[in-house]
Amino acid sequence: MPLTGFNRYALLWAMALAATLSGGCQQYVDEPLDAGKTAAQLLDRSLDNPALRDFLQQNLGRDLAEWPRKSWDFETLNWVALYYNPALQVARAQWAQARGGILTGAERPNPTIAIAPGYDFNPSPGTISPWLPLVTLDLPIETAGKREKRIQQAHWLAEAAKQNVFVAAWQVRADLRQALIDWDAAGKRAAITREQIAGQQRVLDLLQQRLQIGAIAADELSATRLALVKAQSDAGSAARTQGVARARIAEVLGVPLSALEGLDFSTAAVATGKNFSPAELSAARAVSLQTRADILAALANYQASQSALQLEIAKQYPDIHLGPGYQYDTGDSKWSLSIGADLPIFNQNEGPIAEAKAARQLAAAQVLALQAHIIAQIDSAAAANAAAVGAVDDLHNIDAELQKHLTSVRAQTDAGAADQLDYQTALLDTGAGELALIDAQAQAASASGQLEDAFQVPFANLPAVQKDPASPASPPTKP
Repeated sequence: MPLTGFNRYALLWAMALAATLSGGCQQYVDEPLDAGKTAAQLLDRSLDNPALRDFLQQNLGRDLAEWPRKSWDFETLNWVALYYNPALQVARAQWAQARGGILTGAERPNPTIAIAPGYDFNPSPGTISPWLPLVTLDLPIETAGKREKRIQQAHWLAEAAKQNVFVAAWQVRADLRQALIDWDAAGKRAAITREQIAGQQRVLDLLQQRLQIGAIAADELSATRLALVKAQSDAGSAARTQGVARARIAEVLGVPLSALEGLDFSTAAVATGKNFSPAELSAARAVSLQTRADILAALANYQASQSALQLEIAKQYPDIHLGPGYQYDTGDSKWSLSIGADLPIFNQNEGPIAEAKAARQLAAAQVLALQAHIIAQIDSAAAANAAAVGAVDDLHNIDAELQKHLTSVRAQTDAGAADQLDYQTALLDTGAGELALIDAQAQAASASGQLEDAFQVPFANLPAVQKDPASPASPPTKP
């Protein structure tokens, strides 16, 4: 059957439309999430994973000769947390989602096609075909750089999401540090309190011997019994605290508690007892107010609000619509071209522009509020750190005096000038001083860690950063 003009053009348009709709289409792929399977994967995590070893070697820049490791320090454990911690996986996924927004912003509006079939019920004699089909296209052309502004906005939002990954990483580092400090201090307290229990028991035995010979009254044993009970309670509390801290370490690392069995941890790399001069503190504060990850994220959000305002202002200018069309009119092929645009008569996009301006003001206020919070956080952490370091120094002096007194009492006991009760009492006093020193050192470590978190720069890297501080956020490179 020969093709008429209308049938020929209709076939061509149909083929073009089919090719357009089928080209480049993605297919949905179902990815079911099995809670049982994911739970099993979490429970199967360990610190002897070969992939983890490769990750650590790559980021630590050194070969891990001992594997599996039995002893782990703070910095190495921090990289383990960066590898496993679920909160970081969420932050990375949010960053990936934000990067997808760049593709969305770069998309150009699709053309539309309209087909309007017509039929002449009273055709003239000799008409080839009574059909009057009309095919039109609408080709939108964006004006005023709207696409570039969308891309810029999406880039800034992606940059903010990227900086939020670093914010999450710093929180993980802080949580891990505190868990290690709690674990280490609880272990030391448990060891000292066990010695205190033995010492209190020896003192109680000596007092009971004196009670038997009538040298003391029975009520003089009450204080010693209470001290023994308290020491036993303190030992149990320290053991429980250490267990909880160990579980907290596993939680921060993102592994089950069973993965830590047989492993030991070192807190030697935990920053402690560092005091800053006013000049050093001022320089570090100035760096942090510009380079902290949350500051960079807030600045990126502000730049995104700038781009959003530029986009809304650009929307005042209407886009252009080209409308090529074809009509088969009773045997005649007719082509047309229309040019259209929205008429900004009833509004010039004033509402969205006002909202975008307010959003920019809000973003600027959030940057200022965050900087004020950081200043207060650094000052508070610095004051707490200085006080904690001073307390440790004082307790070191007290501990030295107690040790000196213990040595003197031991010498007196050996010489017969003092008895065993005096010596055991001096031992208990020394142990009490050591417990106070352990608590003060733990508080100093926590205070130093909080100051490091306020800077968001490891103390070891702070001098180099002060000499060459990172510049404030700059616009990301456009695609």
